[in-house]
Amino acid sequence: MTKPLLRLTGVLTILALSACNQGDSAMKKPSAEPRADDPGVFSETAAIAGATAPRSSGKTVSASSIGADEGRTAAQLDTTTSADKARAAAASTGGERKIGTTIASLGDPSQPGFWIKTPLVKSETNGRLVNAATGKSANVRLIPLGGPASGGSQVSLPALQMLGASLTDLPELVVYEG
Repeated sequence: MTKPLLRLTGVLTILALSACNQGDSAMKKPSAEPRADDPGVFSETAAIAGATAPRSSGKTVSASSIGADEGRTAAQLDTTTSADKARAAAASTGGERKIGTTIASLGDPSQPGFWIKTPLVKSETNGRLVNAATGKSANVRLIPLGGPASGGSQVSLPALQMLGASLTDLPELVVYEG
């Protein structure tokens, strides 16, 4: 008795959802709706509900390729000058304070300069990063990033390279302000 009742409930749910969807389509602007035989439709249930699978360009996307310009190397994306690198590598002048540690990943590689976007700061300021694993440091611009202070950070490509971290690593960085 329970199995037929569950089947009937499932069928009624599908019918109710398809009826709701048909009412909405009359209110929408005319558009090129996909047909059920369209390869973008991923199941019969989705066809009934009018949903389609996202269309792709045929390119494979992986976590390591997100945000990277296709066909460009890290060296080509690094547009910092020798003077920029010298300023970032300069020894600490003192007067800085440790504001915390963060786990960092590569930020937008097309955004130039030495910077970190981190939830550890509330306003943009100068600072320094130290890679806990290598001991290497870089003077950077600290840029606020929304989220809890325990959230991760995003670091510029040249800063990651100066810190001796691989672009695919998630290094622990000590962040100093000042």
